[in-house]
Amino acid sequence: MSDAVQQWPPIVGPASFLRPQQKPPPPEPVDIVDKEQAEGLRAIREFLKVRTTYDVLPVSFRLVILDTSLLVKKSLNILVHNGIVSAPLWNSKTSTFAGLLTSSDFINVIQYYYQYPSKFEEIDRFRLDSLRDIEKAIGVTPIETVSVHPMVPLYDACRRMLKSRARRIPLIDLDDETQQEMVVSVLTQFRILKFVAVNVRETQMLRKPLCDLGIGTYEGVQTAGMDTPVIKVIHQLVGRDISSVPIVDDRGVLLNIYESVDVLTLIKGGSYDDLNLSVGDALMKRPDDFPGVHTCSPQDRLDTIFDTIRRSRVHRLMVVDTNNVFKGVLTLSDILHYLLLDGEE
Repeated sequence: MSDAVQQWPPIVGPASFLRPQQKPPPPEPVDIVDKEQAEGLRAIREFLKVRTTYDVLPVSFRLVILDTSLLVKKSLNILVHNGIVSAPLWNSKTSTFAGLLTSSDFINVIQYYYQYPSKFEEIDRFRLDSLRDIEKAIGVTPIETVSVHPMVPLYDACRRMLKSRARRIPLIDLDDETQQEMVVSVLTQFRILKFVAVNVRETQMLRKPLCDLGIGTYEGVQTAGMDTPVIKVIHQLVGRDISSVPIVDDRGVLLNIYESVDVLTLIKGGSYDDLNLSVGDALMKRPDDFPGVHTCSPQDRLDTIFDTIRRSRVHRLMVVDTNNVFKGVLTLSDILHYLLLDGEE
């Protein structure tokens, strides 16, 4: 097991990875830091209000859309083959957008068949248009159906995402000739925050430490160990409606994280036997392009975190102390919520 641990991607901390190793400058008066923090937030919000969701899209991108009549097993293979973790759903009978398929939906299917093992043989015949029946049966959050028009101000799209607790939002337009819906793309929180990091220099004014901002989750966070069975972690993901579980040792030291997308790797061949593996063994099956575990400390600032987002693919940051002991989780939703709503009614 020790040999396996050495092969995992290193844990990346903004404080040590991005900042030059030099003596920190003397602390500035608090009122100056507060003033610059407020100015930075104002600049970011004004930027989001004058840019549209369409502005965030890259010049070239690939979009995979799945028909709701498709088998769940086949849709999983399509996601894995294309290296994506979500895809818009399309109802060909009504020619309308039908929601967004994510890794959470596959986890819901697994949870359903573990609750109703007598129906396990039906899993290969299950189709995407029956996902709502699964959600109702196990009492989980319905499939994401929120969407926005490509020309909606980015600020409004972000507010819509926060209200619906969606981590990504499809852009839906109408065809000028047929007036039928068409899916333009899917916008993620990471892409939005990277767009801000690249284009708004005032992000460097966000110099108040996280411990003073009060953002992130530090109480009641679900954790697991290397020996924890994957199926138990899946129960945690579903029960708490979360997308990842930190993996720690007996002292609370952060070792890794297990994400909902990791489940796709285990079941991609249609076999569900690997769900009984330990987390440590399951992590060895991760793709080579896994971006690593990003960390920060309670003393880190959003300007440093935006530097990380600008340079790396980040979905969340694990908050640790100087001994790498796990303290909490800072998600992109937390950052987006603070940027848009801090100090607002």
